[in-house]
Amino acid sequence: MNKHQRGFTAAKKGPSPATASQINKRQQTPTNILSLDPDIVCTIFTFLDMFDLVRCSLVCKLWNAIFESRSLREFCERNMKSSSSEFTGKPLREILGEVAMKQHRLALQCGGFYIDQWKGHSTTVAQCRMKMGMLVTGVGDKVIRLWSLDSHKCIEEHSMPNTFPLIDFDFDESKIVGLIGSHLCIWRRNGKRSIFPSLEGKFVKGSCMRYFDPEAVVGCDDGAVRVFDMYSRRCSQIIRMHHVPITCLCLNEDKLIVSGSTSGSITIADPSSVQQVATLRSSDARGIRTMCFNPSSQLLFAGSAVGYAYCWDLRTRKLLWSHRVSPNVIYSIQHMQSDTSTLAVGGIDGILRILNQNDGRTVSCVMGDKLLSTFQSPSGLIQRRKGMRLPEDTYINIDLIPKTARPSITCLAVGMKKIVTTHNTNDIRLWKFKSHISL
Repeated sequence: MNKHQRGFTAAKKGPSPATASQINKRQQTPTNILSLDPDIVCTIFTFLDMFDLVRCSLVCKLWNAIFESRSLREFCERNMKSSSSEFTGKPLREILGEVAMKQHRLALQCGGFYIDQWKGHSTTVAQCRMKMGMLVTGVGDKVIRLWSLDSHKCIEEHSMPNTFPLIDFDFDESKIVGLIGSHLCIWRRNGKRSIFPSLEGKFVKGSCMRYFDPEAVVGCDDGAVRVFDMYSRRCSQIIRMHHVPITCLCLNEDKLIVSGSTSGSITIADPSSVQQVATLRSSDARGIRTMCFNPSSQLLFAGSAVGYAYCWDLRTRKLLWSHRVSPNVIYSIQHMQSDTSTLAVGGIDGILRILNQNDGRTVSCVMGDKLLSTFQSPSGLIQRRKGMRLPEDTYINIDLIPKTARPSITCLAVGMKKIVTTHNTNDIRLWKFKSHISL
């Protein structure tokens, strides 16, 4: 069990908690594997795909050394059908990381796929976040749930205070931070919950939130962002960013705050100076609904209320491209961490679109198709549906597709060759893609 899994195990469990014997078995497994002979471990590694190999290289110094062994490099070279020159001068982990990203891109663009769907909440669920191989869902009912995507199993469940609705949330390996009404709430890994209001009760209703330890940034309806120190539980800064309500937020590695608004403008502010740094203009006066930032390329992506997708380079503040990729509002735009090639877009029309990050071109449109099978999981009945790829200009004939076959996508999260979507129903969808190349 890695540190992230250990962090969440001790919290309040969901409907299907693990037994003590299962937990003990998981805790013992890493030690048993690490005691194996290096040649045996090297043989085991040859059965893994590129992405899992890269993750294994980060476990310990021993595994990283095995990763760079001559025998494993020769095996990878043979099975990847690459020339020796491609393996010269680069760590094997870097090479396999590049191949894993290529697999991810090809899988989303043209690979086969299926969709697993299950009832994840009692009423509705509108938001999802995915990190460290874990999924957190919420907004709609009175619980936040943490899931294992491998087993579709709810690992933890945290309840809301009765008087407050959940508006937004984020999480890391030790805690979940939620925006509830005009308050912030922390659910820690030991199961304890703490709620605190803003300084002197001046917290105007929040509409969105992002968390970057040790601070939570809340975008409010009065056009200001409020920065909270999660340890002192005080509002440390109030930065005026817009004259209209803020709709979405993202933070970059330099802790610049980027906020979208109902007017269509995007403002960048520096908390260290409590000043606006720049304003980015879109052509959509009806508002920016979603944003994400890619630290690998320093590109900012945004989706608008009338279906436009935008891309700015934050280093130069220049607009690189803008395209109307959907006839209706875009609710969510995301990419996998470290991926600089593909961008997933979802909105009210229920079509999941894959864009090229570099030019904004739509490379694939996908949706669910006929039911393939049903099976039981720890969280209940799973429906597996066949995936279907559509022509890239599908928005022209979107009304010909029944709405029941394309429920509105309210939020999405992207992982390695998979995408999770929520639809403001009680269902969660896991889209699993297959690439055409393998190790």
